[in-house]
Amino acid sequence: MCVDNTPPPSGRLTRRGVLAGAAALAGTSAVLAQAAPAASAASRSSSGRSSSGRGSSGRGSSGRGGDLVVEGGKLLDPLTGEVTEDAVVVIIGGVVRAAGPRGRLGTRTPSGVPVLRAPGQWILPGLVDSHIHLNTAAEARDAVLKGATSARSGSTNFYQDIAVRELARQAPERAPRLRAAGIFVTPDLGDTILADPDLAPLARLRDGVRSPEALRRVVEVNLARGADTIKTRVNERAGLPEQDPLVQVYDHEQLSTIVAAARRGGKGVLCHSYSEKGCHDAVTAGIRSLEHGAFVGERTLREMRRRGTYFTPTLTAIAGLAESPDPVLAERGRTYLPVLKRAVLAAHELGVPLAAGTDSSGGTVDPIGREVELMHAAGLSALDAIRTATTGAAKLLGFGSTAGRLARGFSGDVLVVDGDPLADLGVLSRPARVVRAGFAVPAA
Repeated sequence: MCVDNTPPPSGRLTRRGVLAGAAALAGTSAVLAQAAPAASAASRSSSGRSSSGRGSSGRGSSGRGGDLVVEGGKLLDPLTGEVTEDAVVVIIGGVVRAAGPRGRLGTRTPSGVPVLRAPGQWILPGLVDSHIHLNTAAEARDAVLKGATSARSGSTNFYQDIAVRELARQAPERAPRLRAAGIFVTPDLGDTILADPDLAPLARLRDGVRSPEALRRVVEVNLARGADTIKTRVNERAGLPEQDPLVQVYDHEQLSTIVAAARRGGKGVLCHSYSEKGCHDAVTAGIRSLEHGAFVGERTLREMRRRGTYFTPTLTAIAGLAESPDPVLAERGRTYLPVLKRAVLAAHELGVPLAAGTDSSGGTVDPIGREVELMHAAGLSALDAIRTATTGAAKLLGFGSTAGRLARGFSGDVLVVDGDPLADLGVLSRPARVVRAGFAVPAA
């Protein structure tokens, strides 16, 4: 049945109905309601101060970043690999105003601003998780506490990621800066069809979301609801024992339809993939990033390098399969992980851009630092592995000038760790302190 004659998605629903429900499901409405009095008090207390917010550790207005000085540690710049001893990072209004050695910045440190001292520790920019499923405010906060201060959603069933993105804008210390994918463009929407009245016409389709009209419809509804990117698939799932991850669910033509619809809205596409043919079809269809991609081959990797297509291997998720109590999944994980590691190293050596992503889902948030460790285990140097969760991932998400470094003009997202990450990447999974947009995030 054709869905072409149904009315276009309603923009009016975007803020008034559908997303209000998503916020309720994600629990972000309650969190923002609790944060509002504190934000209001901070605004009143700083009303007589300058617009720079100097001297205020609170939020001057809803969504404004904090003021903080981080000093005394070794500052690592992932872009250059430079390490600055006895560093000072000055954050005003959630933005880095200065970063460098104390000797050069000591006299420029503003008075009256809270100080986070980090002697004997290392200071890095907050990490970027390029593939994570955040369904609740609690998961969002857990991701921040584990070091992910920026992220890209791998889709949610009822637009919860869009609600989490709004939480991050209003109360940045409670959620990562987020690129939301909305709902999954997949043949069988399942209960997701209940997420939006404008998806209702698709319920009549016997073969699911496969026709050009149906594929465009799901993309257009996502865009109308405010999605920043579009998530689709070319293969079945590895995490379900009854599915075969090498079976293809969309062909090149269908993927091209999805990519074209997304591009009309100015958005890119991330694509769940496993088989070499599926990976090649997805890449040549014009996706922005290849997700998982265990069996991607050299032919496709060379095409990715030519096109600038990113590879997000989600090693953490594949490694997790090997620990599954289900024998099918455990064997799948043990088989896929070494193959995927070889693909990661081949991609890196060919110059394919890599981005770290945990594929965390189901209420469990894995530390993005673990993905960095696995990148290193695949053969990347420690610094190159860190780049996959900082400068590289930030560029993929469109945050290249705001995240991934601690330099003037970048966001005040900071990780303080107890050790040299270039010698022991494990410290990234155990951050001593996390700062999000100038706010030191409390552990509890």
